[in-house]
This record gives sequence, structure tokens and C-alpha cells, in this order.
Amino acid sequence: MKKQFITFLLLLGSLSIQAQNTDTLAFETFLEWVKSYHPIAAQADIMGRMGDMEVRTARGSFDPLLYGNLDKKSYDQKNYYDKRQAGISIPTWAGIELNGAFEQNSGQYLNPENSVPSGGLFSAGASINLGQGLILDDRRAGLRKAQIYQESTESVRKNLMNELYLQATGAYWNWSLAYANRALQAEGVALAKTRFQAVKVSYEQGDLPAIDTVEAASQLLNREYNLQKADNELFMRGQDLNNYLWDDSGNPIALAIETIPEQLKTNQPLMVNEEELRVLVAAHPDLMLADYELASLDVDRRLKAQQIIPVVKLKYNFLTENLNQFDQAAFFENNYKWGLTVYTPLMWRKARGGMRLAEAKIDYKQNSRDLKELQLRSKLENELNGWNAVTNQINTYTGNVAALEQLLQGEVRKFEIGESSLFLVNSREISVFSSKITLNELLAKRKVSFAKTRYAAGVGFE
Repeated sequence: MKKQFITFLLLLGSLSIQAQNTDTLAFETFLEWVKSYHPIAAQADIMGRMGDMEVRTARGSFDPLLYGNLDKKSYDQKNYYDKRQAGISIPTWAGIELNGAFEQNSGQYLNPENSVPSGGLFSAGASINLGQGLILDDRRAGLRKAQIYQESTESVRKNLMNELYLQATGAYWNWSLAYANRALQAEGVALAKTRFQAVKVSYEQGDLPAIDTVEAASQLLNREYNLQKADNELFMRGQDLNNYLWDDSGNPIALAIETIPEQLKTNQPLMVNEEELRVLVAAHPDLMLADYELASLDVDRRLKAQQIIPVVKLKYNFLTENLNQFDQAAFFENNYKWGLTVYTPLMWRKARGGMRLAEAKIDYKQNSRDLKELQLRSKLENELNGWNAVTNQINTYTGNVAALEQLLQGEVRKFEIGESSLFLVNSREISVFSSKITLNELLAKRKVSFAKTRYAAGVGFE
């Protein structure tokens, strides 16, 4: 594990955003690491490959098809028939199916319509739907839906990455909060130890009563207890952070004990561009996914609409014994075969019902999409309001901390001249430490609130 952490620090040094010092894991560096190597980031990339494979599968419907048939019957030393055929069929995006074939048939009881020259017969031609399927058929609809799915995988990827961004941000600033609070508790223990020793000396010199030593000892024990709690909290938050640290080989990485987080309070203020986020929410991945689903449903609707058109299928094949005669052929004068197939239902209930159902599904999804957009915009406004609220709270509470520190200093001076008690000094000091912990919580909350505004707008890492 120690070797893994050394590798981790070396790799961090190669990133464009560097840590503040050799022992500090900066937030931006952490995010870059998570974005590059976390398993969910790898899963997000796999979504794109899945979309590519869906399109490739759908394109397979347009692959040329080779075929061959052999049908032979011999009975009572008689060659009833020997039929051989081979050919190729080539579907096209335009809905025209090209085909070419060679057949060679013989036999005493061969059906006359299968009679061909002894050297065999070549044919080449095409079939086309002039009615149902002219604009859209199952093959083209399948490919278009696969292409829509391929495009939608980018929105799925963004959703996964946005969720990872928010969770990783929360884990980092919870770790930073635990570290800051632990430092406060350690400072409190150091002050309590110093005060206990001073009170003890004063008691021994007869300047203070014995009860003050009990008060000082009690405060020291209480702060040592709080420090132990802070140590445990810091350990747990560090373990949570480890869930987001992986190397480029897919192995988990553990932070070294000496690694510290970025400070909660920095000189670089966070800025939220509210108007920009309100514009960006229109392209939220959830809305894009709804749009892609609507596009897929529209393909179904168009395909269903084709089914209320009569089937009119035209086939034509030119026939020749010699391939060299193709360029000299008079296609509708001699040596050809053609046919026309026409059929249609009388009432169209199945086709019309299918089309109305497809339209209803689109209306239902459109309503869901409109509601989703309203919910996303409302969520963004809530997060922006939360951001502004916590920012104002920090400004207010910073003044409160300063006031409590002044009260503590005044109480200490009064204690030094004998006008106050150790109990009051401890009470003032407890209030200061408690207010600083609250301020730390607000600072951490503001960091996470910044991430929540971006998450609500659907941008995350971007």
C-alpha cells in the first residue's frame, strides 16, 4: 500500500494542476485524478463503445447476402430433377434491393418453368417497394434508432460523470472539514494543557483555590475526548476519500497519513454565474435523454404510418446465358422476368391503431419531458438559493467568531487581574471553538453547494 501511495504522488506531479506542497492533495488535482481513473469514469467511456456496437449491429441488416440451393431427386434409376442455384442479395439504404443469381437445372421431370439453357442462366435485377416501405422500413428504422441510441450514450456518460463529480466533491470537503476540526480540537487540547499546568502552579503557590485545578483538569479531559472523536472522524472521512482514488491500472490507492487536504478557506473566492447555469440547464443530460427517446418514438410513429399504405412491390430481373450480353440488353424487349405484388387490408384497424398508439406514446413522453425540465429548473433555483444563503451565513458568522474571540480576550484579561473565574474563561473559550467548528461546517457546505449548483445544471466536471 505504501508503494502504491508513492506511485500516486509521482503521478500527481505530472498533472497540470499541482498540489500546494508535497503533502497537500489539492481539490482540483483530486478531481482530475477521479475523472481520469475512477471505475465509474471507465464505465462512462464504455457506454460510448456500446453505442458504436449498436450501430454496427444495425448496419449488419444492410450486409450483402450470399446464398446457394441444391435440390436433387433420383428414384428408380431416373433423374427426376437436379436444381442448382447461387446468388447474392444487396440491400441498400434507399430501400432498393439489388440481386444477382445463377441457376442450372436439369432432369426428366423438371417443372417447365425451371427449364434453363444447359450452360445455366444468369439473372440480375432489383426489387423495390413502391408503396409501404418506400420511405421507411424495418431495416432503415432499426439503423436510425441505433444511431439515436449511439448519440444518447453521451448523455448517459455525462449523467454518470456528474454524479461522480458531486459524490467525489462531497467526500473531499468532508475530509477537509474533518481535518480542520481535528486541528481545532488539537489546539484546544494544547491550550487546556498549558492552562492546567499554569493553574496547578498557581495553586501550589497559594494564588488559586484547589477547585480551579479540578476545573482545569476536567476541561483538559473533555478536550482530549473531543480530540479522540475528531481523530476517528478524520480517519473515516479519509477512508471515504480512498473510494475515489484509483491508479491508471485500475488498482485502488490509499492516502498516506501525512497527506493533508486543501484548506477550507482560501484566497480564491468561488464564483457562481447564475445566468450561465440557467442557460446550461436547457441542455441537461436528463433532458437530452428525453429528447433522444422522443426521436426514437418518432421513428416508430413514422414506421407505423407506413403500414397504412398498401404494399406495392416491383421486381425485375434481366436474364442471359452470357454475362457479356448485359451491356447490350434491351431490358423490356426480351430475356427478362418481372412481377408486381399488391395487397392491402380492407379496414386498416391494426395499422391505424398502431399509429395512434405511437402518437400517444410521444405525447406522454413529451409531457414527462416538460415536467422534467420544470423540475430541473426548480432544483437549480433551490441550489442557487442555497448557495447564496450559505454565502451570507458565512459572512454573518465570521463576524460572530470575531466577536466571541474579543469576548474571550476580555475575559482572560479580567481573570488575570482577579475579576473573573476560570469557569468563565473556559466557557468563553468553548464558545469560540464551537463557533469555529460551525464556521468550518459552513465553509465546507459552501464548497459542496458550489458543486451542487453545477450538478443541478448538468455540467459537473465540465
